[in-house]
Amino acid sequence: MLFFVVQDAMMKSLLLSYPIWMLLFIRSMVSIVVLVPLILFLGGPHKLRTPFTHIHFMRGALFATGFSLFYTAFPFMGLAEVTTIFFSAPLITALMAAFWLKETIGPHRIGALAVGFVGVVIAVNPTGDRFSLIALLPLACAVTYSASQILVRTIGEQESSLTVGLHTLGWSGVLILPMGWLVNHLVSATLDYPHLHLTYPEAGLSQWPLLALLGAAGMCGYIFLSRAYQVANASLVAPFDYTYLPLATALGYFVFSEVPGINTLIGMALIVSGGLYLGFRELRATRHTDDTPVVAETVFAPASPHPTQIPEEENLS
Repeated sequence: MLFFVVQDAMMKSLLLSYPIWMLLFIRSMVSIVVLVPLILFLGGPHKLRTPFTHIHFMRGALFATGFSLFYTAFPFMGLAEVTTIFFSAPLITALMAAFWLKETIGPHRIGALAVGFVGVVIAVNPTGDRFSLIALLPLACAVTYSASQILVRTIGEQESSLTVGLHTLGWSGVLILPMGWLVNHLVSATLDYPHLHLTYPEAGLSQWPLLALLGAAGMCGYIFLSRAYQVANASLVAPFDYTYLPLATALGYFVFSEVPGINTLIGMALIVSGGLYLGFRELRATRHTDDTPVVAETVFAPASPHPTQIPEEENLS
């Protein structure tokens, strides 16, 4: 989440000089440049080829679609406002996990979900004077993001987090420029908003250190989060995403002088309350089982045998 806060703050700043499509493309290209040599160096469970191309392609399409919508809202809304609405994603993930992964969801979780979604409605404030359809963009991103995390659970332990990250971010980079071309040719409103133009910016690559850092931050965040969803219950991992919100709110205030409105703060409180209660219930359920998540295989050392997956407690002893 810390990597994502840094990435999004940089994205908001760079959107003044660069279009969304270019920033998302550069983020993906940085990931490929870093991950391909790293996978070749580490070897072992980390592979360039994958039998799950169709899943990675779908995740890449979801990432490209969802986050282009998410960042489209940045010039119109504060960082805290956009991210509060987006953080309905853990609640949506819990619902999707119940329907598609058959993870248990009882009355306590249903109540927590209800509280969280009330918070989403309050944050979006559809009946308010300041409501705009722009507020629905981060909500749409939350849906695509949740679907992508459910998809990575179907891969599970069959691929390393580096392989998952490479192919998902790579496909999103391949798809983002054609998507930008399509939007610019089909949606006339893009002419009024420079950050949606598919043109080479006047700034060029003059800010290349920031562009490289943007790609590196996004890559690290997605790899770590994909690994978490691979080895743990999706409903348990999702609430930890909420650490993003206070960091994003503070950064929005100190860097961009943004003060979130009362609706945003109330909605944020309800969303976080619902999500954290979901996490608390899942933590209790996990402690009553014998299933211990395996240790992440990304500590695999070059030239050593393929590591066996062992319980975390045994590995630490």
